[in-house]
Order: sequence, then structure tokens, then C-alpha cells
Amino acid sequence: MLKFEHKLRGNVALGINPLGCKQEVLNEIDYVKNKGTYFGPKKVLIIGASSSYGLATRISLAFGAGSDTIGVSFEKGPKSERNLGTAGWYNNIAFREAAEKEGLIAKNFVQDAFSHESKQEVIDYIKKDFGGKIDLVVYSLASGVRKDPNTGELYRSSIKAIGEPVVGPSINMEEQLYYTETLDYATEQEIADTVKVMGGEDWQLWMEALKDADVLADNVLTTNYSYLGTELNHPYYGGGTLGCAKADCDEKTEAINELLSDINGKAQIVVATAVTTKASAVIPFFPVYCIALYKVMTEQGTHETPIMHQDRIYREMIYGDRAEYDEMGRLRPDNWEINSDTQAKTKELIQKLNADNFNSEIAAYDILYKEFSILSGFLVENYVEQEVTIDELKELKY
Repeated sequence: MLKFEHKLRGNVALGINPLGCKQEVLNEIDYVKNKGTYFGPKKVLIIGASSSYGLATRISLAFGAGSDTIGVSFEKGPKSERNLGTAGWYNNIAFREAAEKEGLIAKNFVQDAFSHESKQEVIDYIKKDFGGKIDLVVYSLASGVRKDPNTGELYRSSIKAIGEPVVGPSINMEEQLYYTETLDYATEQEIADTVKVMGGEDWQLWMEALKDADVLADNVLTTNYSYLGTELNHPYYGGGTLGCAKADCDEKTEAINELLSDINGKAQIVVATAVTTKASAVIPFFPVYCIALYKVMTEQGTHETPIMHQDRIYREMIYGDRAEYDEMGRLRPDNWEINSDTQAKTKELIQKLNADNFNSEIAAYDILYKEFSILSGFLVENYVEQEVTIDELKELKY
């Protein structure tokens, strides 16, 4: 029987608990069901659907709005007792099983979402088995590497500052260590490569392919998740390479809106709040910001996990009557995070943190660590340990 170990290398998870991943998916489904139903889209494509924002979006839409969904993600299944695959692999399976029990369509494509071949396979499925049209396209892809589908050239993103290095406190969760880190500044090539990987080009390519194939319904909506942050994280986020990639998504929104104009479609940037994801955990300095922010927002009653945040976005804002937009037309569900009082208290708390107290009750390191662990199936509420073999895991179908 398999034993699951929660192993880390720095802020990267190495071990997974497949059964814990399944239980967390069920927990998130229960959260949505307990909130009741809401009117929403019926046919949805989610690009980047296997974890965090994308998975939470899929769960909210399926179990809150009764949406049939297609999920595209790049994940790996189990190979051996030492290589159990990725958490997203098991998330996809757990979601599909639960959705099909409700009579919903839940198709998983596990492959390179950047490729032309993947786009064509999804289009063929929509035409043949998914009713022919979709009314919502969610782009929630998070990857550090992208192969250009036209040239085959491989690009890698860089999380770096721009103009000059940034020095500040960071956290190593593996070693429970609070330390000073220096973030180097990016070259022009590194900036361009980061935009190539994490900007809006692939989002636009997806929308062009779907439009050309005539599988977009009239009044179709497409959303892309962004993050802007505040002055507390601007030097390494909004003012760094990541910010350049997000700005490119803003630019691509205009082109996509023009593309969709004849079918009254709309492209919408959604500026999400800071949450714990595998990607956010490895952003330098960001965990320090999070443990302070989470403490403040927990005390205010506004701290959200991805499922809480995404359900609010779609239930209350996009398909509800509480939408808030900024001057650029971006949806701003990060309104609780950027609240001036919240930011002032977060800044004050960050200034008090040090190596001796960062993991004490003064901040919310415990929340960060638990939420990060849950992403790999550990510390999951309602989880009951069970026996499972590698052969049984290999028999699971995505």
C-alpha cells in the first residue's frame, strides 16, 4: 500500500496525496452547493482547468450554474510508487467523476494547450459532442514554459525586477526560514520571453481558432485572470516581468473584442485577489506579503481561497449584479485586498515581521502553509486515510 509524503524543495511541492486531492475537490463542490444555484453559462471551455483558479472556476460553474465544461490542462499520471504524477491529474479525474454523477458533461483534454493540435481537437469535440457552440471561454493557464506553435521555438519566463534589483524578505517553507532575498533585474530578452509565455498571445490564438471554427455562441464571453497588486508588491510584480505579461493581456483584450464584435462577444480581464497557488508560492517576497495580508483579511472576514474567490466572481459579479470595474473596464474582484485600510494594516504588519515571529500568531503563516499543502492533497479537511495501490491509481481515467 502507498504511503504519501508531503515533501518540499523550497516552496515547490514534490509529494502528492491523490486521495487528498480528490477529497479537496469534493470539499470545494460542497462549498458551491451550499451557496445554492445561480444563472450562468451552459457550455464552457476552461484553458488551464486542473488547479487553483481554473479548477475553482470549473467547480463553481458546474455545481453552481449547471454548466457543461471542457477542461484543458497539461498534467501527468502515475508511473510508479516513486512517481505518482501531478495533483492536477487527480483533480481532473475527481471533478469529472463528480460532475458526471450530476448528469453534466465534463470532458478533460490533458495535453499541451499551446499547440495548434490541441486547439483543433477541442474544436472537433465541441462540434461533434458538445452542442456545437460555447458561451464562455476561461483562460487560466499558468506555465513557465511555452513552445511557439508556429516556429517550435521554446520560451521560458523569468520572474525578475526591471531596471534595478529588488531586495526584501522572503520565506522558505521547506526550512521554515525567513530570510533576505535579492531579485535580479531582467534583460530585455527575458522581458520579451516572459511576455511570450505569460502574456495574452495564446489567449488570442485560442479565440481566433474558436471564432474561425464558428463554435462561439452569440454574446460569448471570454475571461482572463490577471493580478495587479499594490505598492507593497509593485517592485517585484506589477513593476517587474510579471507585470509586463499582464499588461500584454490588457492589450490583447482590445484585439479579441474587435474579433468578437460581429457576434456581440466580449473579452474581460478579471483582476483577481492574492491567493495561495503553486505559482504564487515561488514568487520572491510574495509569501511574506501573503502571510500579512491573510492575517488582516482573516480578521476582517474577507480572506478567500480560490474556490471562495472564483465563486464570488461568477455568482455575484459576472452573472450577478455586484460587478465592479475600473477605468480600463477590468473586473475588480480584488476590491477587498486593495482596500486602503486593508493595505495600511498589511504594510504595518509586514514591517513587524522577522525571522523570530513570522510563523507565530502575529501573522498567518499557518494559513499559507495549510493552503499550500492542500494543493497537493495534504492537510485536507474531511480526509480519511485509505489504502490504495499504485495499480489502482493507474487504472483511473481522466
